[in-house]
Amino acid sequence: MSLFFRHTDNRKFNTWCKYTVRLDTYGCGCQHECLYCYARGLLDFRGNWNSEKPKPGTLWEIKNTVSQLPKNTVVRLGGMTDCFQPIERQKRITYETIKILNYYKIHYLIVTKSQLVSSDEYIRIYDKELVHFQISVTSTNDDTSRSFEKASPPSQRIAAIEKLSGLGFDVSVRLSPFIEQFIDLNTINLIKCDKILIEFLKVNHYIRKWFPIDYSDYTLQYGGYNNLQLGKKINLVNQITGFSEKSVGEYVADHYYYFRENVNFNPDDCCNLMVHFQKRPENKQLRIFA
Repeated sequence: MSLFFRHTDNRKFNTWCKYTVRLDTYGCGCQHECLYCYARGLLDFRGNWNSEKPKPGTLWEIKNTVSQLPKNTVVRLGGMTDCFQPIERQKRITYETIKILNYYKIHYLIVTKSQLVSSDEYIRIYDKELVHFQISVTSTNDDTSRSFEKASPPSQRIAAIEKLSGLGFDVSVRLSPFIEQFIDLNTINLIKCDKILIEFLKVNHYIRKWFPIDYSDYTLQYGGYNNLQLGKKINLVNQITGFSEKSVGEYVADHYYYFRENVNFNPDDCCNLMVHFQKRPENKQLRIFA
C-alpha cells in the first residue's frame, strides 16, 4: 500500500494525544536517518525500512482519504517519517498534499527537521488558517548534529522557525528529543518564537544499539522504554525561559499529568495549536499534479 495513513487512538500508552490522525507523505524509510528514531526501530526489524529509497505516497489515494476525513480534523504530516526529507525536492508529494488539505479545509500540523519547510515556494501555498508548524531542534551545534542525523543543520532549522514566526504563522520550537548534553539552553532561549514544545528521549533496545550515548539517567521504565525521572525533567524544563507559551509533551502518564497541571500553556492541548475551524467546500473538481 502506498498511502501511509493511520489513526493512533488504539495505543496502549500515551492515549491522551489530541491529534491522532497521521499522514506520512513518504513511508518505509526516512533519509534523515536519525539514530534516536523510534520509527526506525519499529519498522527495521520487519524489513520495512529503507532510508535510501523511501516510498512516496500516491496523490489520488491521499486525495481520496483527505476528502473523507471528518469535519474539524487536524492531520499530522510527519509521524513515522519526515514529510520534508530530501526526496521531497524531486517528488513534491508533500507540496501537492498541502494543496489538497487546503482545498478540503483540513488543518495540518507539519513536524519536520528540514529548512525546506520555510522556502518561499511552500510559504506561497500555506493557508495561515490551517497550517501549524513544529520544527525540531535536537542539538545547538551543527557539527554535533551531523554525527547522529542527516537533517538540516540546527542553525538552518532555527532560521526557519524565526522566518515562519516572523511571517505570523503558528509555529513552535519542538525541542525533541531533548537530550541535555546536546543542547545549549542559552541558545534555545534566544530563539525568536513565542512557543516551545519539549519532549524527552525514550530509550529502547534499538536506540541503545544505534545511538551510543550515556543512558545512566534513564532509569524509569515505562511502556517498553527507559525514561528520565520526573525530577530531572522538571529541572531541565525550568531552565527554558525564553518563550511566552511553554508545553511538555509526555509519554509517561504521571509526568504528563504533572506538566499538564503545572507547565503547559494550554492544559487541554500540549501541542498548543491555534485552531479555528472553517467550513468545508461544496463539491467541486480538485486537480492534483505529481
